[in-house]
Amino acid sequence: MWHKPHLLTALSDLLFLAAGAALLAAAVIWSAPRLNAFPLREVRVKHELREVQRVDLEQSLAELLRGSFFTVNLETLRLSLEQLPWVRRAEIWREWPARIEIRIEEQQAVAHWGDGTGELVNTFGEVFAASLSGEQQLPRFTGPAGSAAEVLRRHDEFARLLKPVGQPLARVALSPRLAWAIELEDGMFVELGREQAKAPIRIRLQRFVDYYPTLSETRHGRPLAVDMRYPNGFALRFAASVGQERKGKK
Repeated sequence: MWHKPHLLTALSDLLFLAAGAALLAAAVIWSAPRLNAFPLREVRVKHELREVQRVDLEQSLAELLRGSFFTVNLETLRLSLEQLPWVRRAEIWREWPARIEIRIEEQQAVAHWGDGTGELVNTFGEVFAASLSGEQQLPRFTGPAGSAAEVLRRHDEFARLLKPVGQPLARVALSPRLAWAIELEDGMFVELGREQAKAPIRIRLQRFVDYYPTLSETRHGRPLAVDMRYPNGFALRFAASVGQERKGKK
């Protein structure tokens, strides 16, 4: 064997591997009881929270903070926090010698989603479930599943075009056939229809804005709804007993 260098090399590698494993095992055995010598003394949220309640945070973390500064599972804590209704994202890290730091990105609601489902839309066009506090007034978005981001984008576009009207949007709806409709805060309903190359929705909505000051001057009074789906005009709908009239170019 002593005259076979390759066997000696293999034996040497095996001995080094065994020695390394023994040292690693000894280190684990030595350090495990000592990790508990570093108790976790404080959990601190880095900024003031508006929607997330501190009591909800405490309940979410209470059962997960067992262990020491080194043994508490940060990933489990993060996932638990992100299950809370108003938490969009959570970041957690250790701060030597005995503190856990938490940074929470809260959801910012911009609209209700659906018809009474209790869901909201955030600033990223994501749907989440939560209850609004106070008397905060938000528009309502409706549309097919997965369309919330597109409805939010259109809401912002429509709101810019409607500024001269002075009526905020109360509702933006996208039908399964991809037809758009809006409702103003004063209750007027406006059908915009589907996007068309020859008559884009923004052009139809701009036509509505241009004529809006004259809509209350019709012989039937103020219309309940305006149908802007015509390429060069629009139709007004009044109460059932009054009837309908058309305006604009044909």
